[in-house]
Amino acid sequence: MNLASESVFSEYATVVDESWIDYNGHMSEAYYVLVFGFATDAAMDRLGLDADYRQRTRCSLYTVEAHVRYLAEVSLGQSLTVRTVLAGHGAKKVHLAHEMYCGEQLVATEEILGLHVEQQSGRSVALPDAAQDAARRAAADPPSWCGRRVG
Repeated sequence: MNLASESVFSEYATVVDESWIDYNGHMSEAYYVLVFGFATDAAMDRLGLDADYRQRTRCSLYTVEAHVRYLAEVSLGQSLTVRTVLAGHGAKKVHLAHEMYCGEQLVATEEILGLHVEQQSGRSVALPDAAQDAARRAAADPPSWCGRRVG
């Protein structure tokens, strides 16, 4: 099930680099996660948790849980787009659902739970009011694949 365009919170686009290709001739699993990480950064920027915020407050989102599904092979030079839905949120956390596309083909998904952490103490703290407001406005129903168990 592809994400409805009105529910997309942020997008990230890139091209598959030669260094990402493994011994099987397609993108290695680690690089799917790298691309999803950049998509998480784009979502953080949309929430106001950008580099300036992180520098100023010494707070950031830490991924505390992730679930990746690899659905199709990706080759050198292909263009990828990751569309992200803000699938849930709380005072200290956000739930993101990423869908990676090559053209119109869904090639991978990642679901993450990010916890807002004060880096010096390592403890979770409430998101700033502006980020919580942005999350409330952007919240959308999670895709049907969210919340599944590995099996």
